[in-house]
Amino acid sequence: MTPQDHAAAAQALLDAEETGRQIGLLSLDYPDMDMDDAYAIQMAILAAKKAAGRSIIGWKIGLTSQAMQSALGIDIPDSGILFDDMLFAQGATVPPGRFIQPRVEAEIAFVTKAPLGGADITREAVIAATDYVAPAIEILDTRIQRQDAATGRTRSVFDTISDNAANAGIVLGTERHPIEAVDLRWVGAITSRNGAVEETGLGAGVLNDPIESVIWLARRMASYGQSIAPGQIILSGSFIRPVECPSGSTITADFGGFGRVDVAFA
Repeated sequence: MTPQDHAAAAQALLDAEETGRQIGLLSLDYPDMDMDDAYAIQMAILAAKKAAGRSIIGWKIGLTSQAMQSALGIDIPDSGILFDDMLFAQGATVPPGRFIQPRVEAEIAFVTKAPLGGADITREAVIAATDYVAPAIEILDTRIQRQDAATGRTRSVFDTISDNAANAGIVLGTERHPIEAVDLRWVGAITSRNGAVEETGLGAGVLNDPIESVIWLARRMASYGQSIAPGQIILSGSFIRPVECPSGSTITADFGGFGRVDVAFA
């Protein structure tokens, strides 16, 4: 893909977000696209959003589970950008029409107190740079169709990365924990919709340890000349399957002693 292709794809995704109408698979329009192209499209979206006055509040990591990687035929996670207008308060109600096909995932969020980056980042550096960890819900949405009607082909990982890793929103729980005080592998969540349990899982589902997920992100960002800034939020990856959230859904992610996160969709 050329830089002009990247810009055109990014604009199509921005238009889809604005209008609520999905576009077709980029991987069909650009059959030779690769992962570098996908992240270049994501960076073009970043430039456009910053030009429109948005600011970065953090980063998300996706495809951290073995099951999801196997389903897409890849062996690495992906990442996306959190913008300031994506942050919802604990217990918020998402207004109708805000998203196209919202889904949610339960995750452990890291909030930094120091810069974090470099290709040689260590576990100790991640722990030292973390201000606190907290329960969170990620809201997913897709500006790209999940499946092409004519061919039956489904989205590839390149489509997902281009679409900012399907990132759309975040609800951060109010509980804060020192990272040294919690074994994140054993932090679990029961995620319910309208009072019925939909999914359960443990932090170990995220690359065996959510800290490893943050290490991966810092190293990947370093390869693109980026780093994580102090005060930013990192969504470390989901340990449950996405839960669909049609209008009228009330979602609760109960992390037990770690906290609780609630969000509703009008």
